[in-house]
Formats: sequence, structure tokens, C-alpha cells
Amino acid sequence: MNYTTNDISAISNPAADISGLIKDNGIHSSLYTDPNIFALEMDKIFQECWVFVGHLSEVPKRGDYIRRHIGCEPVLMFRTGDATATVLTNRCTHRGNLLCQEEKGRRRAITCQYHGWVFNLDGDLVDRPFSGGYCDKGGELDLRKAKVAIYRGFVFATFAKNPVSLEDHLGNGRHALDRASNLSPEGELDLFGGWTKHIFNSNWKMLVENNTDGYHVNHVHDSFARGIQVQYKYENVLKSEEDKLEAFVRDMGDGHAEIEYGQTYSKPLFWFGVESDRFPDYVSSMEAAYGKDEANDILTKGPPHTYIFPNLFIAEVSMVVIQPISAGKSINWNTPLYLKGAPDAVNRRMLRQGEAALGPSAFLLADDAVIGDRQWRALHGSPGWLDLSRGESRETVAADGTITSHYSDETPNRGFWRHYRTLFS
Repeated sequence: MNYTTNDISAISNPAADISGLIKDNGIHSSLYTDPNIFALEMDKIFQECWVFVGHLSEVPKRGDYIRRHIGCEPVLMFRTGDATATVLTNRCTHRGNLLCQEEKGRRRAITCQYHGWVFNLDGDLVDRPFSGGYCDKGGELDLRKAKVAIYRGFVFATFAKNPVSLEDHLGNGRHALDRASNLSPEGELDLFGGWTKHIFNSNWKMLVENNTDGYHVNHVHDSFARGIQVQYKYENVLKSEEDKLEAFVRDMGDGHAEIEYGQTYSKPLFWFGVESDRFPDYVSSMEAAYGKDEANDILTKGPPHTYIFPNLFIAEVSMVVIQPISAGKSINWNTPLYLKGAPDAVNRRMLRQGEAALGPSAFLLADDAVIGDRQWRALHGSPGWLDLSRGESRETVAADGTITSHYSDETPNRGFWRHYRTLFS
């Protein structure tokens, strides 16, 4: 692949012609470093696509709320019914004051601490002190309200006027949310553990690419995987012979991608680093819920390692949310993938196993953060074209349109950028 400066000079305004910065097997580094492109992404992707906001289990009662972001916009997610939620901007329509400062809480109404304006949980302005000084503006001063759709308890929101359905957005990625939820004997996650947040000095798309990149594992995380010695867990992916690796990558379409580790586990709960007799109550409850054969299949295959465009990553025993801050700064949120109805001992192990990879003193996350920082600094100071051609010749297309390839191939990254390009075409 030979790119020249002529490829760049043909683009008079890269931020206005983003699709010209993406080839079938390569991208230009300005996609990471240009603040104008970042601003366009916040509008075109994070305002107009379905974005993961939270999980219903985080707001178990009506009036419960959590603070989140849709791109750079602060929002509140309220529980409003048995299986419903509302997502509103966390910004008063009067003078722009942040309405809720606490990360989570419970409200019967939302009152601005600046001038006392009051909004109900649907975002409607219902009261203003000294209202005689105002003219009626109808609903013009209501809080901005996102469209909301929910799948298996996962709450997605968008500010698009006419979005595609959430099911169309998720596409083949739905199976990952099913797979994670079905690890629970009740078929639901229960994300009660709170979130750990790490700042990355790198572009949000670098976090995305890294999450489904198997090529770096042997090089970046070798000491971590060998040091913690989780039985059964990393035996296959640390092989030095390329043809011995059984895990593979998959481009699922619509920007979603994954690494499939399921076939590397020969018995139930090997992904958990244990034999199934370690948690007999859990196995029994799963068999009662799904039947013996299906429970055996679920517990053998284990959780997904799947990225859902644009900001959600199911990282096996943890859930990750990617929050963009600026062209060169992002926040990686993570929480344990607790399972509703599972024994406490199972959820404790979920926490401990996730901590080893993504916790406050974990090695894996620190490894990735250092690489991301170095990558962004190098590209910011020296722009150019980057190669994404690994494994092009050995991809296999399935009947459902998904594309699979070797564990170390860049198939997921190419899939991400193909979808990204369609959003700016």
C-alpha cells in the first residue's frame, strides 16, 4: 500500500470530507487528532446514532437517576416505569446550570439550584419562581429529551429526529447482549457495583480499535496474562505459533465487532478459571432455567468480548463504556457484569476477575492506556497514513454477512471504519 501526499492535498478540508481519509485497508491519522473531525463526530455519531446510556438495573425504582454523557453532552437517565426510562439533558434551559451534580440519586422532580426552575421527570417545565415576569413559550423551555429504546435492560438513546429502530442499529450485535444476559439464571444483568473510570490520553476510536484487536495481546499483555495465571483462561491465546490460535475475530456489520473466545473453552466455566463443581448452585440454577443442554452450552461458551458501536464494550466479565472528551482524551468506564439471581460467590468472582484486568491497579488497562498515549502523541506530531491490511486475504463471509478471520487480523478495525465512512458519505 503506497499512499502519497497527493492523497492528502486532494482533500481541501479533511473535516468536511472525512470519507476521503478512509481507504479499504488504511486510514489517515488526522481522524484521531483533528479537533474539527472530533466535533463532527459528536454531532453525526453521538447525537444521531443510538448510544448506550445505562442499564435498567442501575435505576431500580421510579425516580432513580444516574448521570451519564451522550458524546460530550451531559444527560440524566431516570427510571419512569416498570421497564421504561427517560433520558434528558442535565442542563437547565434557563441559564445552562447543571441540574444534578451527584452521580446517582432519586428525584420526584428536578429543581435547578440557580433560580429554582422545576422540571418533571419527563423534562417538562412545571414551575418558575416569580413567574409574573415571563411570557408563555409553550414547551420551548422544556428540557431536551432523547428518544429511548431498551433491549434486555440495556438503555440506548438518540437525539436523531428519525432514527432507525434500535434492533436495526444493533443488528448482529444483539447476540452479545443476549449472551451476556443469559449467563444469569433469571436472564438479566444486575449492575449494582458502581463504575471505575480511567482517563486515557488518546482518541476514543483508539479505545474502540484496541478492544477487538487480538494482534497486540501477546506483545502488550504477555507479562499480565502469565503473571496472574488464571487457570484455563489464557492458555490458548498465549501460544507463540500463529496456526495454533483457536480464537478468531468477527466483523458483525454496522460498526460492531468481537473476538470470539468461546471455542477455546472445552468445559463449562473454564472462562471463569474454574471447574463447574466450584459453583454447583449456580450450575443447578442455570439448568433449571434453561435446561441441561442449553445451560451447558451457555456455561461453556461463556461471556462475549464484543464492541457495540459507538460506545459500549462487553468485556467478558466486565462492561465498558467509552466516553469521548476531546480529540486527545477519553474516559474508559467499567463495572462488573453481575448476574441477577446468581449466587453471591459467583458475582464476587466476577468482580475479582474483572479487577485483575480493568480494576484501579490492574495491569491490562494500564498497558493499553500507555500504548494509546504513545500512539496519539506520535500521530499528533507526525501525521500520515496507517496500515489496516492484516488478514485481508483470509477473511470468510458467513450467510448472515458477518466476516470472520484469524485472531490477529484487523478485520474488526476495517469493519469499524467501513461503517464510520457510511455515516459521513
